[in-house]
Amino acid sequence: MSLAIVRTRASCGLAAPVVTVEVHLSNGLPSFSIVGLPETVVRESRERVRSALLTSGYNFPARRITVNLAPADLPKEGGRFDLPIALGILEASDQLPVRCLNALECVGELGLGGELRPIQGALVLSRAVSQEERTLVLPAANVEEALLVAGAKVLSVSHLTELTAHLSGRRVLPYTRPEPSRTFSITGPDMADVRGQYLGRRALELAAAGGHHLLLVGPPGCGKTMLAQRLPGLLPLMTEEEALESAATFASSAGGVNPDLWQNRPFRTPHHGVSAVALVGGGAKALPGEVSLAHHGILFLDEFCEFDKRVLDQLREPLEQGSITISRARRTVRYPSRFQLVAAMNPCPCGYYGDPSGRCRCTAQRVTRYMDRISGPLIDRIDLQIYLGPVDSAALNPKIPCGESSSTVRCRVKHARAAQYSRFGEINARVAIDVLEKRCQLNPDAHQFLIESMRTLRFSARAYYRILRLARTIADLSASDYIEPQHITESIHYRYLDRVSV
Repeated sequence: MSLAIVRTRASCGLAAPVVTVEVHLSNGLPSFSIVGLPETVVRESRERVRSALLTSGYNFPARRITVNLAPADLPKEGGRFDLPIALGILEASDQLPVRCLNALECVGELGLGGELRPIQGALVLSRAVSQEERTLVLPAANVEEALLVAGAKVLSVSHLTELTAHLSGRRVLPYTRPEPSRTFSITGPDMADVRGQYLGRRALELAAAGGHHLLLVGPPGCGKTMLAQRLPGLLPLMTEEEALESAATFASSAGGVNPDLWQNRPFRTPHHGVSAVALVGGGAKALPGEVSLAHHGILFLDEFCEFDKRVLDQLREPLEQGSITISRARRTVRYPSRFQLVAAMNPCPCGYYGDPSGRCRCTAQRVTRYMDRISGPLIDRIDLQIYLGPVDSAALNPKIPCGESSSTVRCRVKHARAAQYSRFGEINARVAIDVLEKRCQLNPDAHQFLIESMRTLRFSARAYYRILRLARTIADLSASDYIEPQHITESIHYRYLDRVSV
């Protein structure tokens, strides 16, 4: 046989398109060429494959070898095509049984000695292959990650000779299937560590219960970062589908996934010097950014006003749409970005604007320039905007009992979210406007109060619906079927930057 066909897959964001590796042997001067839009690493597989076959005891055909990676217009990158190319050469040269690879999809990078090295994006591959109910051949180091997909059928291989022995019938490799569901626990700092800041604790609980975006404003040392770090401990574990989406996004760019923590929600904290490409994604290879790596989790931006204004404005579309599309000359990739934004900032450059002690020496113009670094449309998309004052020294007394623990607050959050899913099928922050208007039961007095507040405080239409969503969350935590005037009042109170002026 002079032609062999092996199925494998490429990597394109969260997609894993099928690639057919066609290996043809013909007469002529010995040569080895790879076609089908291969990048440098793929072209270099010629030397890796040759050495791996020879050191594994196989003959390398002294013929004209042509490898076609189809479809030809799909860019191919990485060392993942080494294994299917090697297997295609062995089958085409009659060193493997004919059509022994028909039911398999093979991915792996070869070492010069024939050992298989791990590749990136194994979870994405496993999801795609399992949907077609085929068997995936992977390096042993990637198997644990691939088995996170329910129903996946994986063949674990450490060396090329193990796989060839299995295909030739000399040895049987066991097929690996996912283990029964494991029990995961939520890890992280506890809310009991926070002393004072009752308004901050309340806002954190509301943010967790309804999935609302949160902005914490306050002087240095008042506990903004401490509070934000405890938000993941208030959120329920991700569902299996959410965990797969989040882990697949991370695996597509940053490597492997920790199977013991994969259902914990991501908590991303980029530095304020981050570039727009690093934040929303892009670059030559169209990789996901922080907004996508925080999918189904939290994106925490500390020192909010220190970020470049143009970089922050890139957040506006992902906040509304829950996804980001990156377009390049040769490809267009769409990444999910359904994250919860938590930001912290000082009220002025020195951090003490409005302090009763008079420590602030910033002029009104300087404070205005500082606050203008955040655009109005971005602030309008943040449901909870609160000011945190300095912590009272009396609250730091170790003899005073600590506040509620994260597990206690998480229990209330869980019940509030259950009511939201029962009513809307979604958490309050993500409910569509038409569904919100139809199913949100609003007390007539509360509606009238909201309309009057809109006129007085000049809120936008977007702010109107965000106030309504937050009021619905407040009502859910109170186990109230109707939104009452006090719920609207509290919701408006949390729009700090809309109510104050410098």
